[in-house]
Amino acid sequence: MEAFLHGVILAFGLILPLGVQNVFVFSQGATQPHLVRALPASITASICDTLLILLAVFGLSIVVLQFEWLRIALMSVGILFLLYMGYSIWRSNPASTGNNEALPVKKQILFAVSVSLLNPHAILDTIGVIGTSALKYSGTEQMLFTAACVLISWLWFFGLIIAGASLKRLDSSGKLMNIFNKCSAIFIWATALYLLSGLL
Repeated sequence: MEAFLHGVILAFGLILPLGVQNVFVFSQGATQPHLVRALPASITASICDTLLILLAVFGLSIVVLQFEWLRIALMSVGILFLLYMGYSIWRSNPASTGNNEALPVKKQILFAVSVSLLNPHAILDTIGVIGTSALKYSGTEQMLFTAACVLISWLWFFGLIIAGASLKRLDSSGKLMNIFNKCSAIFIWATALYLLSGLL
């Protein structure tokens, strides 16, 4: 039980801070016409997080990150995706176009994968914190720890689309969502620039 609680607390600590992944999933809950239409973003983000957690616990990603060229390639692709995503979010205008700016399923999945698997900071956090914490456990305890981290991830991303949909109901004019979109785009561009500075 200690391992499970440890996993819950650790996962919450990693996932709570505002990040590109959280912003994207929340925005889909707010822009899609129905909550169900935002599920691809939430499910994809959850699956990607689950994959990263499993890789971290079993140590496979540590091997991958030993290759410098792979790290640079990962960061470069991640920066390009973030720039494009920021541009797309900035251009959306829910105040005047209503639900027309809601992303289709394919774009939701593509963006969710990009902000989850192409974000070097997310990968390093998962490996550095969850991966090293998992070393404390073995057998059943390690499985409980891993299951707790995965569970929190899924609950969190589903909660984000519900929160986004709630904002939309409170803000029928779309003005608040428009401000949120502009702030999100700036945040995403700032993240891309920060990653770029790490390559220079």
